[in-house]
Amino acid sequence: MTTSTATRRLMPLLLVNLATLLSATGNGITIVALPWLVLQQTGRATDAAVVAGAATLPLLLSSLFSGTVVDRFGRRRTSLVSDVLSALSVALIPISSATIGLSVPLIAVLAALGAAFDPAGISARESMLPAATTASGWRLDRVNSLYEANYNVAYLIGPGVGGVLIAALGPVSTLWVTALCFAGSIVTIAFLRLDGAGPPDRESRPASMWSGTVEGLKFVWRNKLLRTLALVDMAIVALYLPVESVLFPVHFADLEQPAQLGWVLMAMSVGGVVGALAYGSLAARIRRRTLMLVAVTVLGLCMVGMAFLPPLWLTLSLAVLVGLVFGPVGPIANYAMQTRSPEHMRGRVVGVMTSTAYAAGPLGYLFAGPMIDAVGLQPTFFALAIPVCVLGVACIGLPALRELDTPPVS
Repeated sequence: MTTSTATRRLMPLLLVNLATLLSATGNGITIVALPWLVLQQTGRATDAAVVAGAATLPLLLSSLFSGTVVDRFGRRRTSLVSDVLSALSVALIPISSATIGLSVPLIAVLAALGAAFDPAGISARESMLPAATTASGWRLDRVNSLYEANYNVAYLIGPGVGGVLIAALGPVSTLWVTALCFAGSIVTIAFLRLDGAGPPDRESRPASMWSGTVEGLKFVWRNKLLRTLALVDMAIVALYLPVESVLFPVHFADLEQPAQLGWVLMAMSVGGVVGALAYGSLAARIRRRTLMLVAVTVLGLCMVGMAFLPPLWLTLSLAVLVGLVFGPVGPIANYAMQTRSPEHMRGRVVGVMTSTAYAAGPLGYLFAGPMIDAVGLQPTFFALAIPVCVLGVACIGLPALRELDTPPVS
């Protein structure tokens, strides 16, 4: 195989990963910038939690229907439109700041608009992975490993860049960089040519948005493995997401150290990159179920350690460990969705699985913010960490997870 031929075969995979890197980097910057912007204005953890919840709540409905959008209108087109709308909604925050001024309700509304468009783009790009795998000639586990490592690289770059930019420019101006990241993703996908990325055949399209979404929900619920993974993911997201988006921002805002917040989130992503890349070789040696059980159990123990609010070096070490053990979870979930869903329903399966996680996010935010204001940061940390430890023990007894290591039935 000549170098030019190999490059052509790998090009779709490279473009999908580059677009994902740019889009996710923009979101990584926003994770740091938005809570910091709110805390700078009001100093109240509840307000930061309200904005974080506003950015998460629309994800439930939009991600639920995003898969049907992908299966109905095509993967490439959906990715392009999603990034255009995301870029515009993020740019409205600094524009509003320069014109009419910002308030917590306005920030919450704009954050909700920006978040509403992200799931369709994510579902579209993930749905392209099997075709990109076929074009590249790689193994599916290797492609999923690369994709999730790339995703973690984005959240390594994003929060770190966000923390530095906040210190240098302020949170409002930092959001212009997020808009530029989405613009880069748009340009990248515009060059993509891949089988199955265009508009689907009329015969395979969902009859309507509602019926297509219901079909996706039924399919996931009737599949024991997908249903179990969705429920476990819901619990983890509800308990862990507030740590990154509310608890750590409050802690480091009290210390007046935005850069340290970025370092902790970067440390998680560094571990995630290594863990995801390692999965490509680990999948041939260690059972996927074993990797999943280790991830949930160690996450709970690390959260307990973080709840003591230890010195920065120890927090960074625990953050790296969280990333290491959780790095393989994304590729494992992708493998389950790709091997358990038919081609014409893949967008809907990805969308439904994503929406189940987003369904739990607002509950975690609504619990964490008021509880911090009522009883303090450390008790809230323990209230979130201990249930994750219990979940790790419960996962050992879930028989459906054994299907991660059995061939899919056609």
